[in-house]
This record gives sequence, structure tokens and C-alpha cells, in this order.
Amino acid sequence: MASGARKVNRFRGRFACGGPGQGALDVQARPERGPDMPDTTIIARCEAKGLRMTGQRRTIARVLQESEDHPDVEELYSRASAIDSGISIATVYRTVKLFEEAGILERLEFGDGRARYEDAERDHHDHLIDLTTGEVIEFVDAEIEALQERIATELGYELRGHRLELYGVKRRKS
Repeated sequence: MASGARKVNRFRGRFACGGPGQGALDVQARPERGPDMPDTTIIARCEAKGLRMTGQRRTIARVLQESEDHPDVEELYSRASAIDSGISIATVYRTVKLFEEAGILERLEFGDGRARYEDAERDHHDHLIDLTTGEVIEFVDAEIEALQERIATELGYELRGHRLELYGVKRRKS
């Protein structure tokens, strides 16, 4: 990984070590929710937006919240139906569409023909997709972030958001 790049570790802290020789580990554990911090679960955000949360929608939301990967609808269906056998694939499709339209989920397409999903409220990160294995590696790099801001400014824009996806294969060891 490039100097300054850090792999994002979704649930065990915000950032994990990016590799050897990169200096100090920058680990920032997620703060625990308390009385001063609102509930940021997918279910809570759905309810705050006024979405009707049936038991099946709650199950799908919980599966999404607990996902450490970028599941597609088939994977969500498999996981959710293991919890509630009454959930149909059509229910998963409708729920994912509803959550996406409400801004709860972000749709990702990594060139493999499958739409994948992640929580839209996650901290910003970029993706590196291994074309051989399909593994999706999340990372944050301060230099890339600064470069994007600089380019937008030089072109006369205020950057409001961006998405960076890198596609590659592992280098062969020499």
C-alpha cells in the first residue's frame, strides 16, 4: 500500500495498519453510544426517516448493519432467510431499494455485474478491488484526499463528495 494509506477496519476500530514500514499505527476506536450520542443503527435511521419497519425489514437492516463486507441482494437474502425463513428474495429487493432511495444504503458496482451495498453513513473510505479474487479492500489515504481537494479547487470547484475505486491484481513476488 502507498505511504500514508491505511486499511479501514469497519468494526474493530476505524483504521488498521496499512503495512510494514509505515510508522505509527493510527487506530481510532469507535466511541460507544451514550446519552449524548444518537443511535446510528440502520434501523434507527429508517425509523427517523419515517419508514415503516416490519419484522422482516428489521432483520434485513440488522444483517446489513452487521455485514463486514459489501453484500449483494443474493447474499443478503441468504443471510436474512437464515434468520427468518419467511423472508423472500422479493422482500429483500424491495427493502434494499427502499433503503437506497431513503439514503440509508449506498449502492456500489465493482464491475462484476452485481450491485453491492454498504451503510451510507459509514466514514469516508475508498476501495481497491482484487480482480483475481473479488476481494474488496477499504482504505483511507490523506495524500489522495488532499490531491482531490486541490484538483477540485484548481478547476474552480468546491468538492462535495467523491468515490475512488482502484482495480488490480496482486504483484508476483520476484
